[in-house]
Amino acid sequence: MKKKVVIVDDDESIRKTFFLILNSEYRVHVAKDAEEHLNGLDMIAKFRESGYKGEVILISAFPDLVDPKELDRLSIGHFFVKPLDLDALNQSIDYLLSSERLQTKDIRTR
Repeated sequence: MKKKVVIVDDDESIRKTFFLILNSEYRVHVAKDAEEHLNGLDMIAKFRESGYKGEVILISAFPDLVDPKELDRLSIGHFFVKPLDLDALNQSIDYLLSSERLQTKDIRTR
């Protein structure tokens, strides 16, 4: 069974590109946004508050607006700056969703 990846980006071409790149390996779901008024970090915070404990990769064209302490607080696994290195992104996804790593993480959070 394929693992699920959710791509949230307000740019339709970015969503389509990620879908095409990742669809062969993962079940890919795309969304424009969680809510119109939320930015990426606000959306992740809202997911975390609702109990979501899954992996998160944040991608931003504005790295100066991202506080490293906030990345840590929200348990964001990896952070990339646009333009992307797609090989590095694929490696991060593979790493964060690897079965061995997820089993280890599950044991630690029990």
